[in-house]
Amino acid sequence: MRTAFINQLIIEAQTNEKIFLLVGDLGYNVVEQFAELYPERFLNVGIAEQNMAGIAAGLALEGFCVYIYSIGNFPTLRCMEQIRYDICYHKLNVKIVAVGGGYAYGSLGASHHATEDIGMLRTIPNLVICTPADPVETKAITLFSAHHFGPCYIRIGKAGEPTVHKDNFLTELSIGDIIQVKKDDGVAVFSTGGMLKYVVDFIEQNNIHSSIYSFPFVKPINKDILLEILNSHKKIITIEEHQAQSGFGSAILEAMNDLLENGKLSHAPFVKRIAIQDTFYSLAGSQEYLRKLAKLELEVDLFKI
Repeated sequence: MRTAFINQLIIEAQTNEKIFLLVGDLGYNVVEQFAELYPERFLNVGIAEQNMAGIAAGLALEGFCVYIYSIGNFPTLRCMEQIRYDICYHKLNVKIVAVGGGYAYGSLGASHHATEDIGMLRTIPNLVICTPADPVETKAITLFSAHHFGPCYIRIGKAGEPTVHKDNFLTELSIGDIIQVKKDDGVAVFSTGGMLKYVVDFIEQNNIHSSIYSFPFVKPINKDILLEILNSHKKIITIEEHQAQSGFGSAILEAMNDLLENGKLSHAPFVKRIAIQDTFYSLAGSQEYLRKLAKLELEVDLFKI
């Protein structure tokens, strides 16, 4: 995903001279091409993420479209105050890119587990939350972010994530879009971020009749599209590599309640959330190992209505 991000950012920078990239002393073998092509629009600020957010705010006030790039927790949890006051309060054109969402950096321990970021950031006004599932969605989200004026959070994987969507399946995204991956009756799986490949494989390997939807946006979610999906399914399963509190599943429940409250949805389907259950895992291990430990897994029985 990170390669898809930087490649698309380079393309956008060719026609947008205001795109500026800040990194926190990382991204080697990823960001070098951007730095070589646009040295006047690239800066390594060192291991100083809060300062990086402040620099981004200053550059945005001077008219730049600024991208902050760092590992998981560091441009997010460490910079919450700067994101809230310096960037989002002023609706500045800053894009916060966290590479290694969820357990992608699981081998480095809990300090590198980015599993609370969505919940914390989606409470901040004016901030769009983007969680692409594969390189194709990452490319489309990068394109979207370059043309959207205002703060965005982009949560991507580490490296080597498989492509789920076919080439040229997706070129552009509008804010809040939901992507239909597979259509069936009865049960629908809602996936966000890097869990999509696992979901698709599980459904195919077990020959399960189920719809699959990918959510590259957690905030906002297009409620008109969501309403159509909720009306056509009796059961929803949400899955995410994030804490259950205030995460993607919570966003779906909130949106569904709003539709019920406003009289647009006559009845609510049953919702099963699969997410991390309010715990830290003080272990180092692969992303796959930690996902299993956290029980981020589907079961065939879940698809019974």
